[in-house]
Amino acid sequence: MPVSTVLGRKTVKLNDLKMDPSSPVLPATILEQTALRLGCSPTDEKLAVYLDEEDELKNLRECFCIPKVKDLPPTDLSLANGEESCVYFAGNSLGLQPRKVKTYLDEELDKWARTGVHGHFDGQRPWALADECILDLMAELVGAQRHEVALMNGLTVNLHLQMLSFFKPTPRRYKILLEARAFPSDHYAVESQLQLHGLDVKKCMLVMQPREGEETLRIEDILAVIEKEGDSIAVILFSGVQYYTGQLFDIPRITKAGQEKGCFVGFDLAHAVGNVELHLHDWGVDFACWCSYKYLNSGAGGLAGAYIHAKHSQSIKPALIGWWGHDFKTRFLMENKLQLSKGINGFRLSNPPILLVCALQASLEVFGQTTMKALRRKSILLTGYLEYLIKNYYNEDKTNPEKPFVKIITPSQIEERGCQLTLSFSLPIKSVFKELEKRGVACDMREPNALRVAPVPLYNSFHDVHRFIEILGSAITSSKQTANNTALSASY
Repeated sequence: MPVSTVLGRKTVKLNDLKMDPSSPVLPATILEQTALRLGCSPTDEKLAVYLDEEDELKNLRECFCIPKVKDLPPTDLSLANGEESCVYFAGNSLGLQPRKVKTYLDEELDKWARTGVHGHFDGQRPWALADECILDLMAELVGAQRHEVALMNGLTVNLHLQMLSFFKPTPRRYKILLEARAFPSDHYAVESQLQLHGLDVKKCMLVMQPREGEETLRIEDILAVIEKEGDSIAVILFSGVQYYTGQLFDIPRITKAGQEKGCFVGFDLAHAVGNVELHLHDWGVDFACWCSYKYLNSGAGGLAGAYIHAKHSQSIKPALIGWWGHDFKTRFLMENKLQLSKGINGFRLSNPPILLVCALQASLEVFGQTTMKALRRKSILLTGYLEYLIKNYYNEDKTNPEKPFVKIITPSQIEERGCQLTLSFSLPIKSVFKELEKRGVACDMREPNALRVAPVPLYNSFHDVHRFIEILGSAITSSKQTANNTALSASY
């Protein structure tokens, strides 16, 4: 039985608190009260060890290949133990490899070698139907009905296909609304869709900027722009989770507000799927697309996903059509008389790439061993632990201006973020990043001044977080020394 934590008069089991976004109990409270029962400080390694022991999802880590420190190219083995597993906080960029990927790939390569063309309709994973074998798992993760989801292409290809059908500008409705610093692919896709229709990008692309001095968008400001400009907006396209800041947008409220003004509302879920709970069908989202190589761990360039709500199955048609959009029942009659599949299935162009399906299947099956609700509970506490330790050691101290500090750009409210924290530093960020990499940490730096760290609940542990903070201290010390030496040299 898990040890309980006493909060006021209420006794709460630790596993019950890992953790619901609607819970009034904050991660910091859980950490402090649990540490109190253990007789240690919340910063003590003992707490991390205990939280891992109590973690009901800890066995999922064994489903992934965790790189060794010695195998990471930037590692300096004079600063780190090469035989240890690295601290891998880059799952927001590229997820780790599920152990079953190689097995599944070998199965299909062997089938191809042994049976040739017969693999299209033979075996557990018939090539012609391979994507459909994992549709239920994918639909579950995004909160959609099976027929609302397709696995195909890459994210930007799917976004273009959907925009060609949803963005139909008129003299009255001709604008597209998106957030500032959207991922470049989304930004370029919107620009090119506007240019395709001969529209002026500057007049027709509405870009939401944060308030002066702020890094993230306020939901009230988003809703205000929709209310003010909505009558001229054709499509609202936002991220589910903003790739740079890690902000989780309020998808249902944005969807509802946009649709009340007559707009179509779509989302790029690249940083949301597999990270936060999604209920696309119940929220009424019009369309969405996502990649699968970040939190879905399908490998670089993995098979992407697309969604169109069932309410549009009769009214929204693809502008570009391929063979795989033809209804399966008559697809192989080869009569060239189109019988278009309904909804998103009509947007499919070509047969599924079996090797990409294998990698995605291996990951989705790991998700199938748990639920997004359970993963989210762990994620809230895991990221909350990271936030707690950063604030404990690296908050800005106005009385000590020489002390290096770390600022967390990502919102502190748990309902406004996924697992990622985006950090900025008082020291040169490139130096801190390089020192972390030398010591066996995998995270990523984004220009101009952001370090993104993402403890992923599928395979990261609380001890990973504790190790990261220890290594960060060493990296900051080294970076400060380098900065001091540089300043000293410049003074001569």
